[in-house]
Amino acid sequence: MTSALPPLCPGGTAQAEERRPPQTYPMSHTVAAPPSQPYLISDLCDDLEAYLEPEQVREAYRAYLLSAEAHEGQHRASGEPYVYHPVEVARILAEMRLDAQSVVAALLHDVIEDTVLTKADVAREFGPEVAELVDGVTKLTQINLGNRAEAQAENYRKMLLAMTQDIRVILVKLADRLHNMRTLGALRPEKRRAIARETLDIYAPIASRLGLNHLRHQLEDLGFAALHPTRYRVLAQEVKKARGHRKEVVQKIEMAIKRRLRQEGLPGEVIGREKHLYSLYRKMRAKGSRLSEVLDVYAFRIVTDSVDSCYRVLGAVHNLYKPVPGRFKDYIAIPKANGYQSLHTVLFGPFGIPIEVQVRTREMHEVAESGIAAHWLYKGGDGDGGAASAHKRAREWLRDLLELQRDAGNSVEFIENVKVDLFPDEVYVFTPKGEIKRLPRGATPVDFAYTVHTDVGNTCVAAKVDRRYSPLSTPLANGQTVEVVTAPWGRPNPNWLNFVVTGKARSTIRSALKGLQRGEAVELGRRLLKNALAEESLSPQDIPAPCLQSALRNMGLATEEDLLADIGLGNRIAQLVARRFAFCGEEDRMPTEPDPQHGGRPLAIKGTEGMVVNFARCCRPIPGDPIQGFVTAGRGIVIHTQWCKNVAERPTRMDKIIDLAWAPAVRGDFPGSSRAEAAEQRGGPPTSAAASADEGANIENVDIADHDGLYTAITFTIDVTHRAHLARILRRVRGIRQVTRIFRVRG
Repeated sequence: MTSALPPLCPGGTAQAEERRPPQTYPMSHTVAAPPSQPYLISDLCDDLEAYLEPEQVREAYRAYLLSAEAHEGQHRASGEPYVYHPVEVARILAEMRLDAQSVVAALLHDVIEDTVLTKADVAREFGPEVAELVDGVTKLTQINLGNRAEAQAENYRKMLLAMTQDIRVILVKLADRLHNMRTLGALRPEKRRAIARETLDIYAPIASRLGLNHLRHQLEDLGFAALHPTRYRVLAQEVKKARGHRKEVVQKIEMAIKRRLRQEGLPGEVIGREKHLYSLYRKMRAKGSRLSEVLDVYAFRIVTDSVDSCYRVLGAVHNLYKPVPGRFKDYIAIPKANGYQSLHTVLFGPFGIPIEVQVRTREMHEVAESGIAAHWLYKGGDGDGGAASAHKRAREWLRDLLELQRDAGNSVEFIENVKVDLFPDEVYVFTPKGEIKRLPRGATPVDFAYTVHTDVGNTCVAAKVDRRYSPLSTPLANGQTVEVVTAPWGRPNPNWLNFVVTGKARSTIRSALKGLQRGEAVELGRRLLKNALAEESLSPQDIPAPCLQSALRNMGLATEEDLLADIGLGNRIAQLVARRFAFCGEEDRMPTEPDPQHGGRPLAIKGTEGMVVNFARCCRPIPGDPIQGFVTAGRGIVIHTQWCKNVAERPTRMDKIIDLAWAPAVRGDFPGSSRAEAAEQRGGPPTSAAASADEGANIENVDIADHDGLYTAITFTIDVTHRAHLARILRRVRGIRQVTRIFRVRG
């Protein structure tokens, strides 16, 4: 590279000496303060000269001129010209050695949002690729959303989806956020806290997920300082004080490791490392530990020349200090989802001091710090190196984001699912063929099934963990082999949402359930409307097409199916819809309130209606009980027994009450509750359970309570098919010698 800058870029070697050297921001426990002198375009050109071609530097300078012109007259909250901000953002990317298009996009990243320039203007000057990068970073400013949470979620969604098209979008955005965090001091305290919380919740985890640890650490520490300034200050002071006390011990351990490596003839750079303040704070919060307990751990990193040397160095340090059992992790053989590779071990050091040691190669170290950005440092393209691997894993995650977007109902739900995947504490499990699957800590066989394929998850009915059948809610552990059993009739269960942890599983289940719920709602709505029309001496075939279309138009619905779904979900009352059809063209004569004396046939409950018919837990109705229904918006019908106290105490409109009856052929099992009181003797509960089993009933739950040591109260929840079935069970249990009385719990 020649020392002379391109003609359009100011300066050159002679002038470079007069300018201050580029400011670096080392990762430390001290939050970087804004430099006393502004970082100028001439400084940026100097930095870009180190790795870009002259023509590319010229393009960057041209982008600066356009940005400066567009932002003319604009100032930041600190009072400085606005153009200083995009130059600083470009500087962060230059320090990462990112390509010329990323730097140009950084210089222009606010022009579409904050100036009169459009995406077409940027594309005309710098090409469509740069325009797409700038647009991906640009916030939504013209969309009308319901509230701030929706607007914020929509911004995240747009940014993440743009990232799936070009991953450089998020690199520019993270650099933008980092400089904003460095200059928060000019903002109001409440604004600083809001931005800091957003940074810790979204941007720092994204940086971590992409392996950009040098950005993550800065974002976390800056966010911590802004969100909890007092805690940050106290913690920083204590760490500084402890650093002086620990210096001698750190040096002793470091010299011992270096000496052992020389004896073994192994290359390796030994570096004593300190945990970042936010990491310390998070560990203290998670474990409830004092600072002294967290700081008692000494951490070292050994950087060597090859993978073979990594394992040999590990053996050398294990011979020097005894390893702590169960604290070894091999991220070289099984890398993390973000491409991170290293050997981790914990040792018993001198005086029993715990020592954390990481062993990695130089390239692994660069990938650990730079993540996907290392892809541009190592121009290996799609090779097998660590940088290429990190980039590949990032692309896989981005493909998962597209699936989440497809299945999510709205932006808020999408971001909730993304957040789940941004905080993984991973476990590694195997398929029956030996393929490794990475899952967040706490993942279940259902999460595993959706990781294999969406169809496998949707049709999952059982799972084998290490060749033994296990509940679908079982948390998986490292090294287990998981086999999923599927069936053509299998479908997602709403209860799965109570234990799945991956965003993909949660999003896909919700999407599938919405489809199932709509189908069931349409069918229930059709039955409810048919019954309501019968009360008006009408049938569905009697409704004229113009009358139906007029009603749909007035209700803001597109199709008859939409109307039936609304009725089934409880969003519209079937009786009112039927009355509208009965008085079609004569709406002025239509009564405003339902006539309680106007009787009709009760709706027959079959027990197979699905998610749109719910059985109240307070009274647990079973076939044979007199029942009554309440229409609840979004849930459909909630069924109670007529003697339920919640029914008697619940004031409601007549049009919210539905007369119900059990269909002649009810299918399925229904939970019924009973309470038995038994003398304090052995054998009561087991014998009661055996009596239930003899009658073909499954016991869902048993609650046992002792009373004064004289008797035991046992509350059973039993699956029964009919009221008579429950009565037979109660008779059997009543015949047990220890049981003094038994009765059904009626709510």
